[in-house]
Amino acid sequence: MAATGQIEMMGNRLEFDYSESVTGYVLVLTRIITGYWFLHAGIGKYMAAEPFSAAGWLVNATGGSPIHGFLAWAGQTPWMLGFTNFMIPLAETLIGLALLVGALTRLAAFGGGVLMAFFYLGNASWSHGVVNGDLFGLMMFVIVGTLAAGRILGLDTYIEEMEFVKQRPKLKYLLG
Repeated sequence: MAATGQIEMMGNRLEFDYSESVTGYVLVLTRIITGYWFLHAGIGKYMAAEPFSAAGWLVNATGGSPIHGFLAWAGQTPWMLGFTNFMIPLAETLIGLALLVGALTRLAAFGGGVLMAFFYLGNASWSHGVVNGDLFGLMMFVIVGTLAAGRILGLDTYIEEMEFVKQRPKLKYLLG
């Protein structure tokens, strides 16, 4: 493991080495657990006895949500429901797989964060407070994406060394 991080806070640039410390291993473990969580959720939807359908949740379970109107529309609009039912398991599976192997980590973390934001807002009854499992999941994706977790014991380290990526340095924003 040979990863360093750079962050700019309040106009000051900080550089830190997290690959040689316990922090790097905790970050890898966070990436792997988050990846397994999503891979398991996606594959579970494919392996279920009945085909996955988000219709019930979209229409009936999001009543207290600030985006209930949009979610109910998605659940009652056939093409949008079909798209949602196809994309949720596929996205969960691909995001989970990418995080497990540490490839396209930032892109996967962004996708997972978007899904978790929808889950968080959709489950927004917040009767037990605004901090819940969906917010925690969202934070896991933020941590994995911002700290370049794929550069430690992940394929992103090797992908970044490919000539294709070296010729297109902006691709590094999807890796790490």
